[in-house]
Amino acid sequence: MGEDATGADDELLVEREGAVLTVTFNRPAQHNAMTWGMYEGLREACERADGEDGIRVMVLRGAGGKAFVAGTDIGQFREFRDGRDGVAYEARITEVADRLESVTVPTVAVVTGHCIGGGLILAAVCDLRIATRSARFGAPIARTLGNCLSMNTMSLLVQHLGRARTLDLLLRARLLDAAEAAAAGFVTLCEDDTVDEAVAETVRTLAGHAPLSMWAAKEAVARLRRAAVPDGDDIVSTVFGSADFHHGVEAFLRKERPRWAGR
Repeated sequence: MGEDATGADDELLVEREGAVLTVTFNRPAQHNAMTWGMYEGLREACERADGEDGIRVMVLRGAGGKAFVAGTDIGQFREFRDGRDGVAYEARITEVADRLESVTVPTVAVVTGHCIGGGLILAAVCDLRIATRSARFGAPIARTLGNCLSMNTMSLLVQHLGRARTLDLLLRARLLDAAEAAAAGFVTLCEDDTVDEAVAETVRTLAGHAPLSMWAAKEAVARLRRAAVPDGDDIVSTVFGSADFHHGVEAFLRKERPRWAGR
């Protein structure tokens, strides 16, 4: 293990090895679904990436081989009472996503298996994405929870996938396979047995480039995206405050098919 690795039982592992800081989402039995604590741990890892001398690349990956991150842990949504909770949640996710996007060194998401909901957001704000053929991308909330995405998240998806593909993805509640994601330019595709080699080669390339030149490119792209993000709290409040959302959460946790009412 590298420098300052956390224990194997931790839900978020943060390990430095030389110039590389690796964050591993470590809840494989739950497909690495994110808890509030994991989101906070990721934010702290971003601070570490910017604060420690000598870190040149930050890598994110999921444990277990079946998922990068399969969204936010749905059980936490039982705490929500009205639309204000949804607005606060999306603001929290936006804060973490923006912090990851603004890390000064290049960030690389390594995607094997499902990259869903919150996982899709985290992958989208990374600078580069390397995916194996098992990777699946999407936010199938129209058939699962009945919630919605923030304007910040929508801007990320439209930026990467375009308006038509984003709407197709969300309205059909389908998943992009790795080949389609690669065709859209969203990921670099590799075979399962070569992913570590592909990551290592990418890290070597990034570590050898001019840090300020890479930072300037990252920062310019982030500013262009954020400048075009309008307010959408009214949309989020309406959907997260709906009876459909609360029903969708309970149905999901009971592994039942939801019966939508449109209110």
